[in-house]
Amino acid sequence: MMVADDFITVPAGTYRLGSDDHYPEERPARRLRVEAFALARRPVTNGDFARFAGETGYVTEAERGERPGSAVFTMTAGPVDLHDPSQWWRFAEGACWHAPKGRDDPARPDPGAPVTHVTLADAEAYCAWAGLRLPTEAEWEVAARGGLEDAPYAWGKHFMPDGTLMAHVWTGAFPWYFARGMPGPAPVGRYPANGYGFLDMIGNVWELTASPFDGAAGCGCRPGGGTSPVAAKGGSFLCAGEYCQRYRPAARIGVTPGDSSINVGFRCARRLPPAG
Repeated sequence: MMVADDFITVPAGTYRLGSDDHYPEERPARRLRVEAFALARRPVTNGDFARFAGETGYVTEAERGERPGSAVFTMTAGPVDLHDPSQWWRFAEGACWHAPKGRDDPARPDPGAPVTHVTLADAEAYCAWAGLRLPTEAEWEVAARGGLEDAPYAWGKHFMPDGTLMAHVWTGAFPWYFARGMPGPAPVGRYPANGYGFLDMIGNVWELTASPFDGAAGCGCRPGGGTSPVAAKGGSFLCAGEYCQRYRPAARIGVTPGDSSINVGFRCARRLPPAG
């Protein structure tokens, strides 16, 4: 049933996860046994989600809350204090996956871009419809590393090898100047796949996992905070070198299950039959 039916199997093994070199919530670097799993080559797109909603009549939490809407990013007029995320985040009435900037904005989502404005329950509903599941945080990180060990980035040691931008992240001066047009989710596949063949593991949108977030820190490149968060991975188009260097496989934030925003989406994992 799932449109994104291209899955890549990652073999069982003991993998090195986390990082001792960056944010506190990524520590400690450690070795962990992960069983074989299959993960979608790309995140769920607006086109995928439209098929799901059309076939099931599903209405997302952002559409049916007491105050329908979701969090959207708005560039500031100039440099601001980066300790105050409220300067670039706002709640937009009617914002949802098919009206990403709110009911009063004519912008409509690109079918090929990752779906956003979805909550954990929305992602789980999609997975259930498709006969799939969300990946664990460990599975997601193993896939994002693409076979590399101890490399800070999904593609190696350097953020821009040979001057090449490898993921859809913030370029310019956050949060008031974006050097490549207007900031927002981009169609999947504009940047190279990693060593395993996965697309958009880094940048574009944060991806929800099934694992609880046990860290004490987050970042203002997404709104909110709250109780019982789940881990999200990969960074987004709002991750900037001068502010949020979370465009790395080890990076993680917590997302409250009922929260949604313009830079959080998901991809699906597939259950594998028992070995033997």
